[in-house]
Amino acid sequence: MISHHASALLISDLHLTPSMPLTAQRFFDFCEKEAPKVEAVFILGDLFEYWVGDDAAAHSPFQQEVQRAIAHLSTKVKTYYLHGNRDFLIGQSFIKKTGMTLLQDPSSVEIASQKWVLAHGDALCTADVGYQVFRGWVRKPWIQKIFLSMPLNWRKGIAQHLRSNSHAQYQQTQHSSSYQLKMDVTREACAAVLRDQSGDQLIHGHTHSPRHHEESLGTQNWQRWVLSDWDLDHPESGRPRASALLIDNAGARYIDLIKN
Repeated sequence: MISHHASALLISDLHLTPSMPLTAQRFFDFCEKEAPKVEAVFILGDLFEYWVGDDAAAHSPFQQEVQRAIAHLSTKVKTYYLHGNRDFLIGQSFIKKTGMTLLQDPSSVEIASQKWVLAHGDALCTADVGYQVFRGWVRKPWIQKIFLSMPLNWRKGIAQHLRSNSHAQYQQTQHSSSYQLKMDVTREACAAVLRDQSGDQLIHGHTHSPRHHEESLGTQNWQRWVLSDWDLDHPESGRPRASALLIDNAGARYIDLIKN
């Protein structure tokens, strides 16, 4: 259990990239405007669209700008980071330069005198067996060591290829009910992680479906908050999205960052 915070903002799935300047600017504004009003900020993964190694930041003015924004925020509030499925290769160099504290997935924290279990969410999507096998391989330290030893342009090419395949699959099957069930978390996985963490309040991202759930399995009961993804650059895909979960003595509630 980490130290207690009286208030916190939680965000995830910003997928920051130079090709989404409006989304990036909203994050920079968030770091200056909303974030300093609480005691802690938790970023639950997928801050970047992809991350191919801390050394790549030296060649990316955009990643350096994000790094500076977080480093400045970390001088004002305690800032935490938890790896996502797109940026699990963020390493100690980037974490140190930003002043963030890296959390394990999952982690238990105390906010406003209550215990909360935090996760990115991809490990909870256990109905997607193929992805879980892939996840298990790419999280192996020796696989990551081999990947990070490759030339930077090779790593970027591999990342872009994986992104293209993922996007193509999503476009083909996004309206399929079976696909949507496959890509969501399962109650069995949520129940298991909450038992392991001795908690009954779970917060995660990854699924891009912000909502508060009250769930149960057998005799186990819990509450689950899903964080929103951020996208202000693709109006053709639907309503612009950007929100955060605020937790303080008044409880937990979503904050619309489009209107603010």
